[in-house]
Amino acid sequence: PAPAPAAETAPVAALEPEETPADPDPDLRSTPTPTPARGFDAVAEEVLGDEPVTLTAEGAALLTEPVALINEAVRTGRIEAAAELAERTVAEAAAVLGDDHTEVLHLGELTAYISYLAGDPERAFHLSLDLARQRRQARDGEAAYGNVRSAATAWRAVRDPEHGLSLGRELIDLWSRLTTEDGPAADDIEELESARARMARLTERARRAAARNA
Repeated sequence: PAPAPAAETAPVAALEPEETPADPDPDLRSTPTPTPARGFDAVAEEVLGDEPVTLTAEGAALLTEPVALINEAVRTGRIEAAAELAERTVAEAAAVLGDDHTEVLHLGELTAYISYLAGDPERAFHLSLDLARQRRQARDGEAAYGNVRSAATAWRAVRDPEHGLSLGRELIDLWSRLTTEDGPAADDIEELESARARMARLTERARRAAARNA
């Protein structure tokens, strides 16, 4: 998808001085990434599209207008307004259609993406991982893996090593389960190994931080 406006760049937390030039962790050396971020590509394509995307007839009737307003807010860099609209729209859609309806889950993906843009990767992570669990329970391995990839993108923006380790354990546990089931996760083991490699780097960073504070 085409790059979004500069106003939509996902904020990245500032690094501690001792973590910058000499730290071997490539996650720390990365620069802020313009949206769409890897893992949220499908959602970003929809946001940047000409028409709001809904998946069912009832969704089209109920959600076309609010989704169009959310997308416009994101495209123009009004991320806080987009987040408020998304939260309200999810609640209203769930009240009418039910929490597990395909349109409500689809809106959840949009809400997670906006949380990532707003500089709240932890919330984006939890929303995406919860969606992955729901999709896995419904035996939709493809959608579940897409949500896992979104959770992984958000996880990589969490800079505190102890916190990153805690979230990473949740992520890799679910991700590993998906690789044993039907779906694309089993054919993309390299990505899971990359996440495990980051866990090793986080472990080393946490060890060094504990030694400095001892």
